Amino acid sequence: MKAKLKQSNSSSSILIGSFLWISSIQYFVVQVLVAFSFTPRYSISNNTISDLGNTVCGPYGDKLVCSANFLAMNISFIILGLTMLFGALINQKHSNTSKLSSFGFSGLALSGLGTVLIGIFPENSISSLHIIGAGIPFLVGNISLVILSRSLKVGKYFSIYTFLSGFTALIALALFLTQNYLGLGIGGIERIVAYPQTIWLISYGIHSLIVQRFK
Repeated sequence: MKAKLKQSNSSSSILIGSFLWISSIQYFVVQVLVAFSFTPRYSISNNTISDLGNTVCGPYGDKLVCSANFLAMNISFIILGLTMLFGALINQKHSNTSKLSSFGFSGLALSGLGTVLIGIFPENSISSLHIIGAGIPFLVGNISLVILSRSLKVGKYFSIYTFLSGFTALIALALFLTQNYLGLGIGGIERIVAYPQTIWLISYGIHSLIVQRFK
């Protein structure tokens, strides 16, 4: 009886962890909606993701930004960070218990805290905290994916996908920091740094649900 109850609790936790990470899709939905109210017209190439959360209308750097729904974007950052954090803690508990995988999940949890910082401190507020917040998932989060690709028991093809997600983002981060945008613009290359990690969270959540379903 105790064994069945323990198994039931474990299954429930896995479902919660999976749905937390799958809910990261809200981040992409909110970006699209907020971009529609951005003036002048939002450019995926020339505008960074953080421009959507900028709280003032006017010159910022070498461009004009005005995000009418900046609050929605910053709340989205905070929600994403919290789901990353708690999803990582739950998924770590139910993954294999190797030190390497624990280190990888811990890195994603830390990345969640960094993402929360992005929402709390928009780019035009305390820029140093915003940069630190973005730097954690950009560097630590993507290194964590490379680590998890070597330690998670998720099958050959998902492991390869995990590695490529982290590795590609890290290469893009190096290009981003050296201002080599490969014709994609600052916004385009930033998305190659940021998006693979979030897409991986969603994919891992779906993968976990499928595995749980046919367990």
